[in-house]
Amino acid sequence: MAWLPVDDEHVDGDFNNSTFEHRGRKTRFFKDGDRYFVETSDIDGGSRVLEVKGVAGISPLQQYLIETEPGRLQSLDIAWDQENDRWYHLYSDQALAPNDGYHWSGPYKNWNSRCAECHATGFQKNYDPRTRRYSSTQSEIGVGCEACHGPGEAHLAWANGASSSELSVFEGTDDQGLIVGFKDAFPHTEIEQCAACHSRREPNQDGNPLPGTPFHDSYRLALLRDGLYHADGQIHDEVYVYGSFLQSKMYAEGVRCTDCHEPHSGQLKAEGNGVCTQCHSQVGNDTFPSLTLKRYDSPDHHFHEAGTAGAQCVSCHMIERTYMGIDGRRDHSFRVPRPDLSASLGTPNACTDCHTDKPATWAAEELKMRFPDSAHRSSHFASVFAPARRGVTGLGEQLLNIALQETLPGIVRASAINLYAQHSGSEAPSDAFSLLSDSDPLVRAAAVSLTATLPASTQVQLLSKLLEDPLRSVRIATARQLLGVSLRGEEQGIQDAVQNANDEWRTALSSKLDYPETHMVIAGTALTLRNPKAAIRAFQEATQLDPQLSDAWIMQIRLFMALQDYTNAQITLQRAKKLIPEDVRLADFERLLKGR
Repeated sequence: MAWLPVDDEHVDGDFNNSTFEHRGRKTRFFKDGDRYFVETSDIDGGSRVLEVKGVAGISPLQQYLIETEPGRLQSLDIAWDQENDRWYHLYSDQALAPNDGYHWSGPYKNWNSRCAECHATGFQKNYDPRTRRYSSTQSEIGVGCEACHGPGEAHLAWANGASSSELSVFEGTDDQGLIVGFKDAFPHTEIEQCAACHSRREPNQDGNPLPGTPFHDSYRLALLRDGLYHADGQIHDEVYVYGSFLQSKMYAEGVRCTDCHEPHSGQLKAEGNGVCTQCHSQVGNDTFPSLTLKRYDSPDHHFHEAGTAGAQCVSCHMIERTYMGIDGRRDHSFRVPRPDLSASLGTPNACTDCHTDKPATWAAEELKMRFPDSAHRSSHFASVFAPARRGVTGLGEQLLNIALQETLPGIVRASAINLYAQHSGSEAPSDAFSLLSDSDPLVRAAAVSLTATLPASTQVQLLSKLLEDPLRSVRIATARQLLGVSLRGEEQGIQDAVQNANDEWRTALSSKLDYPETHMVIAGTALTLRNPKAAIRAFQEATQLDPQLSDAWIMQIRLFMALQDYTNAQITLQRAKKLIPEDVRLADFERLLKGR
């Protein structure tokens, strides 16, 4: 039910000529025969009547997809609250101008680009960058069987009693005719299939990859960066589970999504604490022999009255954050509360989430008293990440020590490398380059940045193996790092490998040409290759897609001035002043241009 047709059976919102007003802008919802429409003044060019072309979701809210031009679907920011039967605005504190990139009609709220891939089966975006139009297709709306299991012809043949190996036109099916069968011996296959949608990531290709494709071939996962995660790895923005789960001991021990979730019904395997006590109990679970056998669902452990919210495992170990106004999502890192970190770093903790009248220091003392021998008061990577995020220098050695700790989750270690790369201009010590051959692809991809200060020949020598890494995300990261590095004198095999990795990178960028941020990357690439005119074109496309992208405006002005094209610099400056008047940097350029 991630994507539903527009009809009386599936539209739950009030389209009986109802109206909703948000910060002076009115929207009316009505029907004309069997068709659903929205009339709104919250759009560029004045009030318009637009047709609803899709329904997104079923609980706790329902969104409506509006066709603003042929083929382009946008997610309306006014949604239907299923529980309270009311219209509400997803971002009640915002009053964005209709030409803002984050307005509901802008590129960041475009369904074809940002949403549909995870709400459809066999989706292809089909964006034409010349016309900026979409011709998207899908095998079916909603998440069908083949979205996870792949082509079903062989499975149907098996279900009808015939031999799938004889009748299937597909190679590589299992004994039930499935390309992806999610066998117990391979938990990562299942986890990565779920992660394709349940993660904060950017794609390396257009549309849905074939189920069973490794995650790091298809996507580049967002690491623990400021704004997405707190310094200790807790969720901050909407990050969709996978990046959190990778931090957990449960992931490290082979727990998979379907150990807790029933994928076909969307329900948990048990109610309340029952889903946790499948494993965490005096009996344990033979699948996970490292479990401590202990009664956890008891006041002796959680110190709350049985049956209350405080006695629920998720209250302490999966804190909830609300997104889209009313949609509660739980942190899947399954962490032990650390109010001591809250006291020193300002990170959240489960204790004062509920006990809002108490300080973090109180909670830290309570836990110290109740669990005097706990190992969960030792040093934490957050104590280094937090100051590094603030720009504190001199933390390079500590960040590399975190990256080199193989007992830490790969996403933490990769994030430490990224922070090191941002703050250290010195050459990394030789032992850091062992990270280039780490078993975790996130670490390998991040580690290529450690070679940035090395001579070109040394960079190529260290990175040559990663050009043929089994996973595309690592190969692309390597190609990006070698951009602009001279290959003169290198053997032909290395030059070919660089070319192949660059082709994969170009393909990945081509699949995201409707992203303003993609054109920022293209512009940066052009600057590295000393092609300022190509950079200007890319920055111009970025501001065409997102008029409020201030850095792209600033770079256009700078480049025009560097080329001594003061006429276009002045024209660009005046356009920028209308769209980003609050940017104080524009005044400096205005003074410089007046002197010309």
